[in-house]
Amino acid sequence: MLYVNDQDAAVEFWREQLQFTVISDEDHGQGMRWIEMAPTKGTETSIILQNKEFVAKMSPGLNLGTPSLMFFTENLDKLHDELSRNCNYSFGQSI
Repeated sequence: MLYVNDQDAAVEFWREQLQFTVISDEDHGQGMRWIEMAPTKGTETSIILQNKEFVAKMSPGLNLGTPSLMFFTENLDKLHDELSRNCNYSFGQSI
């Protein structure tokens, strides 16, 4: 799960910059929105974007600091160049 400040901006980033697709977008009201995204609909791995402010209120003891995601590539320099060229965000920038 990724805890984000702005779920719509996060969806836009993952969709536009990394070509991920929305698998599901469920709004349960009162700030509880669950957005599942993945590289393709048929993939076995996905990420969930959750409202950071809502999670902080519901689980005050939860560490909402730096997330940890790992991606595999055989050519790190090429991946970095592609993401840097196509990305409108700075690496390390909060969304």
